[in-house]
Amino acid sequence: MNSRITSGGRKRQGGVAAVEFAVVAALFFTLLIGIMEFGRMLWTWNAAAEATRLGARLAVVCDKEDAPIVETRMRQMLPSFAAATITIDYLDPPNASCDAATCKSVLVRLSDYTHQTIIPFIPLAVPLPAFQTTLPRESMSSSGNPVCGS
Repeated sequence: MNSRITSGGRKRQGGVAAVEFAVVAALFFTLLIGIMEFGRMLWTWNAAAEATRLGARLAVVCDKEDAPIVETRMRQMLPSFAAATITIDYLDPPNASCDAATCKSVLVRLSDYTHQTIIPFIPLAVPLPAFQTTLPRESMSSSGNPVCGS
C-alpha cells in the first residue's frame, strides 16, 4: 500500500503547513509594507507642509536677495525636494515695486513633487498636491539677522 497512514488513521499531509504559511506570510508582509509606505508618504506630506512654513517664515524676516538661502533651507528638510519647484512671491500693492517698506506679504509654494515608493516589485510614483504658506511682511532685513545666513 503506497498511501502513508499515521497511527490516527489519517493520511499524512506533508508540506501543507509550509504552503499555508507562504500564502499567509505573503499577504501579511504585503499589508505590513503597505502600511509602512503609507506612513512614509504621510511623513513626506508633513515635511512638505513644514518646509513651506519654514520658507515663508524665513522670507518675511530676510532680504529678498536671500531667496536662494531660503530655498536651500527648505530643501534641507527633505533632500528629495530637490526635484520639486519652490516659488517665493513677494506680494506688493498694485503698480508698485515691492521692497521692505511696501510688501504686504510673502507667499511660498512647493509644487511638482512626486513621492517615490520603495515597495519591492511595485514602483509607484504618487504626485503630491502643491503646498503653500502666506505670511504678512515683517522686517525683511538680513542685517544682523542670524537666521538669514547660510
